[in-house]
Amino acid sequence: MEKETCTFSYCARPEVVEHETDLLLIGGGMACCGAAFEATAWANPKKIRITMVDKAATDRSGAVAMGLSAINTYMGGNKVEDYVKYVRNDLMGIIREDLVFDLGRHVDNSVHLFEQWGLPIWKKGDDGFSLDGSQAKDAGKPALQDCKDDAEREKNVVRSGKWQIMINGESYKVIVAEAAKKALQANREATGVDQNHFERVFITRLLLDANKPNTIAGAIGFSVRENKVYIFKAKAMLLAPGGCVNVFRPRSIGEGMGRTWFPVWNSGSGYAMGAQIGAELTLMENRFVPARFKDGYGPVGAWFLFFKAKATDSNKDDYCANKEYIEDAKKKYGKYVDAMGTTIRNHLMMEAMIRGKGPIMMWTNEAMDIISKTFKEKLGDKEGAKRVKHLEAEAWEDFLDMTIAQVGMWAANNIEPDKVPSELIPSEPYLLGSHAGCAGFWVSGPGDIEGTPAEWSWGYNRMSTVNGLFMAGDTVGASGHKFSSGSHAEGRIAGKSATAYILDNMGFSPAIKEKVDDLVNEMYLPYEIYEKYKTYTTSPNHISVNPDFIKPDQYQKRLMKIADEYFGGCGTWFKTSKTMIEEGLKRLQLLKEDSNRLAASNLHELLRCWENYHRVLTAEAHARHILFREESRYPGYYYRSDKDFIDDDNWKCFTNSKYDAATDTWELKKVPYVQLFAL
Repeated sequence: MEKETCTFSYCARPEVVEHETDLLLIGGGMACCGAAFEATAWANPKKIRITMVDKAATDRSGAVAMGLSAINTYMGGNKVEDYVKYVRNDLMGIIREDLVFDLGRHVDNSVHLFEQWGLPIWKKGDDGFSLDGSQAKDAGKPALQDCKDDAEREKNVVRSGKWQIMINGESYKVIVAEAAKKALQANREATGVDQNHFERVFITRLLLDANKPNTIAGAIGFSVRENKVYIFKAKAMLLAPGGCVNVFRPRSIGEGMGRTWFPVWNSGSGYAMGAQIGAELTLMENRFVPARFKDGYGPVGAWFLFFKAKATDSNKDDYCANKEYIEDAKKKYGKYVDAMGTTIRNHLMMEAMIRGKGPIMMWTNEAMDIISKTFKEKLGDKEGAKRVKHLEAEAWEDFLDMTIAQVGMWAANNIEPDKVPSELIPSEPYLLGSHAGCAGFWVSGPGDIEGTPAEWSWGYNRMSTVNGLFMAGDTVGASGHKFSSGSHAEGRIAGKSATAYILDNMGFSPAIKEKVDDLVNEMYLPYEIYEKYKTYTTSPNHISVNPDFIKPDQYQKRLMKIADEYFGGCGTWFKTSKTMIEEGLKRLQLLKEDSNRLAASNLHELLRCWENYHRVLTAEAHARHILFREESRYPGYYYRSDKDFIDDDNWKCFTNSKYDAATDTWELKKVPYVQLFAL
């Protein structure tokens, strides 16, 4: 079929708006909000312009959109070195320890700012019991930043685990976004620009400079509300639009396909757009398969850590203590089984299910019974019952804060978690770099940590291998377990570094290599195709076969089927092999070719077309990395059935890749792992 080009013969040509800035922030989640807040402090005195572009509305954008009930990364009285070891153990021994240490030494400051901005943080009462944010304030408990030292902070915060603290977080993102928007307003006043915050604008492609090789110059995107295309020119850029969801077919079907653990609007745009211009990726074989409440994807961390609930197989046996499972795992995965990180716990859960001992149940009811009995023994029946009632309210708020769908699923299935247990299951895979995963880009480190190889730092902290292109949050590879607070802190690190880069390159005037008309034509091609061929079928906007185009929902389902069946989705119990991946890549190549026939009937579908194209490139990077690494480094996340073991002798290393968009080829290589902190 002949490749189409957009001539705007069938659809309206958009208005093209050019916007010049110095620092462009792509994304509106925690990382870019952190960057906006931090960068303005350094940029405003120098009249450096900062612009944020968000495809959503920043108040509720990103993975924290619905809210959270805990901040999962807070050092407090813990040592940063211990944080590095925790991350290393959980990510199977391979991380950029310089990046993780750098994050750990800065993250608490962001948490203190959150509380200063209005986030309610739980505190311990004088009687040792927990107080929620409002109770703590009424009791006169000090803010974390007002405590005299870390020891006092540790005495005050309510921990749900070694690194987690409890919050009232329904408005968490709104609070953080407000600080970012105020910072952007201050930048407008300092620089005299009219607009520097664009919402509902989706960036589809990054642009390199015409005169300076391997240097960022700008980006192009379109409004999802009006017929406008935006060309942004910038001296530096932070690419932080989140991770990737819906590459793999979700467990839920039909109307439930919108229910996932990670937000569905995370479409791998950061990974795809960075790769397209040649930025080096690392550990893209890594993915996260969270164990969550079945169908509602409700979080289990607070129930495990704070409420001390137990999870068992159908025989009420603790699968993580099953000697047979553990011994079998040690034969393949060695010492990593002893660390009992997230991947191994997942693996042991799957072993129970595969051996016919499912479903896996979390005994929420028994946990509440134990808590109730303990409170009544310590406080008496009346006061104990009162405390239990308050704790139950907090338990339900845990879900209303961040996974409302879970409450709906419980209600739909007549489940009261304080009376009966709830089923757990491993979800479909997600690609990310900020949670219990470490996919992303190879970036420059801080350069001041003893023992770090010189080649790990090339001048500006968190800059990718493309000059002027910085990463934070999900787009930084080899350094997971940042979570919300860490993503904000990393955004601040990157924002400050990007400002320093701009100051060192004030004479640089970005010039876009491509012709603007060609870029606009490429972007609007799905519109043209739809309008040109929509009459070839009787129902162009419904599920039907059109010989001349494919709609974005059909395209996405093809992608999810390929990924699920060939790249190790939940349909194959996360198992794949060399031959399976190679066959899947053949099918993925056909899907990439069919992207030229994507059709959009409106701006929302145009958004979906480009999101799915980004997903395809992300999926390809993921598959090629699994194929390259000839072992099962992350059992419980994925298995190479033909290489179902961990091979430290040959594969305890980073796997890096570079994509050449001009030739549509990938180059992969090993990069030596270096341990900086003792076991």
